[in-house]
Amino acid sequence: MRLRNSASLRQWLSRWLAIQTFLALGSVCIVVYVLTNLNLSVRQEALLQQKRAVIEHLVDEFTSKGDFLALDHKLTDFFYGAPEFMLRLEIDGTVYVYGEPDEVAKTSNQRKLIFSLPSPNTPDVKMLAELYLNTTADMHLRTMLAWTLLGCALIGALIVSIMGDVLVRRALSSLKSLGQQAEKLSADRIGERLDESGLASEIKPLVVQFNAVLQRLESAYIQMEGFNADVAHELRTPLATLMGETEFALVAKRNTSELCDILGSNLEELQRMTVIVNDMLFLSQAGRGLRIRSTDVFSLSGLVKEVFEYHEAEAAEAGVTLKVEGDRVAHVDRSLFQRAVSNLVSNAIRYSLPARDVIVTIGVQAETIRITVLNTGKTIEEQYLPRLFLRFYRLDPARTRAAGHHGLGLAIVAAIARMHGGEPYASSDPMGTRIGFTISSRLLEREDA
Repeated sequence: MRLRNSASLRQWLSRWLAIQTFLALGSVCIVVYVLTNLNLSVRQEALLQQKRAVIEHLVDEFTSKGDFLALDHKLTDFFYGAPEFMLRLEIDGTVYVYGEPDEVAKTSNQRKLIFSLPSPNTPDVKMLAELYLNTTADMHLRTMLAWTLLGCALIGALIVSIMGDVLVRRALSSLKSLGQQAEKLSADRIGERLDESGLASEIKPLVVQFNAVLQRLESAYIQMEGFNADVAHELRTPLATLMGETEFALVAKRNTSELCDILGSNLEELQRMTVIVNDMLFLSQAGRGLRIRSTDVFSLSGLVKEVFEYHEAEAAEAGVTLKVEGDRVAHVDRSLFQRAVSNLVSNAIRYSLPARDVIVTIGVQAETIRITVLNTGKTIEEQYLPRLFLRFYRLDPARTRAAGHHGLGLAIVAAIARMHGGEPYASSDPMGTRIGFTISSRLLEREDA
């Protein structure tokens, strides 16, 4: 159940502050009322007992004298001027009343105390005594107290509600200012941030996180702009080549052999453009949460060896030897796993020194499986390592372009790693360059589950 159904946070806070104040004051008022009633009841009982003690003393005094008339006169004087009390004595069927019987009889608000007394004339005979106390004044006091306490609770809750509304409105004024700042943000002012100065400690973390989101959006926007420029640059060259060769073929008459050469060259450029477009499409789908078709693989080493078969000719031409060390059972997408390993192996072959080994190591660290490809090529400087997995990034643009590589291979490795619950990594030292990725050692959820 939701505690806040109001669209206005200010109204919600003010309303609940008033309700809680009323409940708190009401609880205090109830305690005061109950204690006051208890105190009044104790006082009434004490008054009755006090009157009884005096009456018993008078009766004892005149019983020893055997003078009932003197006792009657004394009791009349005793209850004179005390209209809230009444005494009723019954002796052998005769009833004597002292005090204000009319005042006591006409109200139901009374307390009664019954006890027995010795008869002054005949001590062996007991008198029945009934002592009454009119509690109407106390009942009026209780009623007035109840209404007074209720009024205090309501007025107190109203005052707290009004003051709370004013304070909450002042406290939330900074949010209105932040909203006005956020309203001014746009794509052409993406570098601006919300002002964090002077904010309450409860609001500042939210603004800090929002500014961090803006920072990530700015980085993504800059990366997207760079990516668009890289795509345009990558596609411009083959398109220019296609247009130039096509125009060259149309200018003069060409024989069949020359036209076939031109078409073959154009086909190579089209294939290169197709590879770029397909890789870009894959990265786009991976970024949108493309689900993988994972299966139980009982030997990752076996999948790596299948990749080696595809790169045998390339490795032989480069004069390097392909090796795999370690093995694990995992739950992966076979084709995507092999594609990532293939990109890493192809990259290692290109940069490895001749007559050296390219080693694929399969290991375990914590809850992840680590696939590392080692080559003994030129050491990569530390500042370049984080950029290796960016799209269209090349350490040696001239060499990779000439070889037909467009700089998306390691970006695809990073995407496949994230799709398997892992991440890419790279390190380089004089002993070699290690580039790889991790995958979760836990079973990934099947797509058909």
